[in-house]
Amino acid sequence: MLRVLHSVSNMGRAGIETMLMNYYREIDRSRIQFDFLANKPVPGEYDEEIRRLGGRVFVSPGLNPLHFPRYRRYMAELLRDNPDIRIVHAHNEAMGYYALQSARDAGIRIRIAHAHNTRIIRDYKYPLKMVCKQLLPGAATDYWSCGRDAGIYYYGEKRWNTSGFILHNAIDVERFGFRPEVRERKRRQQGLDKCFVIGHVGRFNVQKNHSRLLDIFAAAARDIPEARLVLIGTGELEQAMKEKARGLGILDRTIMPGQMADVSEWYQAMDCFVLPSLFEGLPVVGIEAQAAGLPCVFSDRVTDEILLSPEARRISLDTDDAEWARQIAAIRQTETNRLQGKETVRQAGYDIHTEARKLQEIYLEMEARAYSTAQPEA
Repeated sequence: MLRVLHSVSNMGRAGIETMLMNYYREIDRSRIQFDFLANKPVPGEYDEEIRRLGGRVFVSPGLNPLHFPRYRRYMAELLRDNPDIRIVHAHNEAMGYYALQSARDAGIRIRIAHAHNTRIIRDYKYPLKMVCKQLLPGAATDYWSCGRDAGIYYYGEKRWNTSGFILHNAIDVERFGFRPEVRERKRRQQGLDKCFVIGHVGRFNVQKNHSRLLDIFAAAARDIPEARLVLIGTGELEQAMKEKARGLGILDRTIMPGQMADVSEWYQAMDCFVLPSLFEGLPVVGIEAQAAGLPCVFSDRVTDEILLSPEARRISLDTDDAEWARQIAAIRQTETNRLQGKETVRQAGYDIHTEARKLQEIYLEMEARAYSTAQPEA
């Protein structure tokens, strides 16, 4: 059996990790197993399910430059003791260099860098991440991405055009497809029967731009008394956003239910989905929302590859809040056949049942090709 080691932050309920679990549940686990290298010592919501499915969760010394020698020793021992791991697949953006270079030192012949974003946040690790970004292509053998723009950002246009591969952020289309009975039940439970529900799913961090979303909603709410805002997720900025909502006078019209195990029911309850992100690769939540048949409003910093449905649009972040609010309000006047959403997403190539079969064959072909000769990598 082939085992693939995925390097992640930790297996919490976030976009990249959810995408990996979508694939993991659907592959033939008698032929391929996933293991996960967590680079933060924080248990993830998916850990128990991973073990139940036959996978393992390893915890590294962390992505800290002071720990890099210890990290490489840890990886050498891990890969030596588990020779059935023959592919290392890194999802840590620039910091994936740590796992991939260590895997190269250990003789792993298939080392996949996987780009998920189109920008690096300028935090205290920014200089280190930029160095790792430059080194990343040399540590990898294969260059994957969720979409074109993220691939070009991380690997350069020339390398991407000659060697890049897109793995779709595929979902269980049936699970997210529109279900009128679920919509009715969820809205009744939440007291939203007569409301116009604007929804958002994403971690409360700088990238997702919740602060701007609250400003946009405040502008929309002035003209739509029945408007409600649903913000699903958790994160370091959650409390600050509650305080901002209070200051804008919209806290009583804002619902923050936290992290949901089954967010698909909330999509049913929404009337539109808004994602004003500062940057994105190709967000899983955008695929989910379109499968639910929701009209979607994305910022222009989200790649145009996200526009699968005719009900999806992009608006410049330079556009003022009033115009964002006007376009959101116009959705109320537009008839939408939400039942078409899942077929739109399926036809675009984001159905996990199909894409998982493709991925497992790719992994198996890569292993057969890379390990068919006894010659070590130069």
